[in-house]
Amino acid sequence: MIDPAGAQQLETLLRRHRIELKHSLGQNFLVDPELRDVIARAAGTTQADDVVEVGAGVGTLTIALAPLCREVIAIEIDGGLIGALREVTAEHDNVRVVQADILRFDLAAAFPSGGEVVTGNIPYNLTGALVRRLLDSPRPPRRLALVVQQEVAERWTAASGASLATVAVQVFSQPRIALHIPAHAFRPSPKVDSALVVLEVRHRPAIQVDDMNSFFRLVEAVFQSRRKQLGGTLGRLTAVGGPEAAHRLSRIGIEPSRRPQTLTLHEWEAIYTVFGASPAG
Repeated sequence: MIDPAGAQQLETLLRRHRIELKHSLGQNFLVDPELRDVIARAAGTTQADDVVEVGAGVGTLTIALAPLCREVIAIEIDGGLIGALREVTAEHDNVRVVQADILRFDLAAAFPSGGEVVTGNIPYNLTGALVRRLLDSPRPPRRLALVVQQEVAERWTAASGASLATVAVQVFSQPRIALHIPAHAFRPSPKVDSALVVLEVRHRPAIQVDDMNSFFRLVEAVFQSRRKQLGGTLGRLTAVGGPEAAHRLSRIGIEPSRRPQTLTLHEWEAIYTVFGASPAG
């Protein structure tokens, strides 16, 4: 059996299939079998679980996941890798290889009841859009176990809403960093370290608002002025003016001079309640 977690076997596989890695797709393959197996186990699957692997590449993680679950849908956007992926996973009858863009793949059709487990090594430029799409769903996965850049992992798990992504992740899930992964564990080595983040999807969102899309539009708009004080930013965005915005913030116990990255989820919820539902005051 071919195991591309071995550096020499990976090199041979890439050469045989005439694969040239694409930096634009974040193609960095794990070449540490022990780390790979830890990542697979961290998904916490049982034989009753279905797994969606995002960016399956040449099957390094896929073949470690296959014995741990009922089925793996290995999704890979790059058609140039599909031949190698099929070769590596050929001995696993419960692996289904799909060439697709995960942002266009119909997860609701594949898992009408939800509850799947999603895992994979996620390129930096895909993290925000993918995680929001996966989590903000009527029938979301039950867990995500994703390898992301260390910086992204730290933002997702921050104690306060350090970014729009932090707020989105923590509204819908409880994230934790399960493992730090050094850059040299990949070929080619990326410029930064990575981390495995496990997101336990909440049964209900951590906040209760009347319109989640409107809530996130407000959060996103405020973060576009992340270096400015909340009072001035909200006064401008909601057309109530700085003094009135400061008054409303003080009334809910939030100092108007604070910056958005210092807010907790429930402070964001409170801000939406007094500003988002009736922007004009």
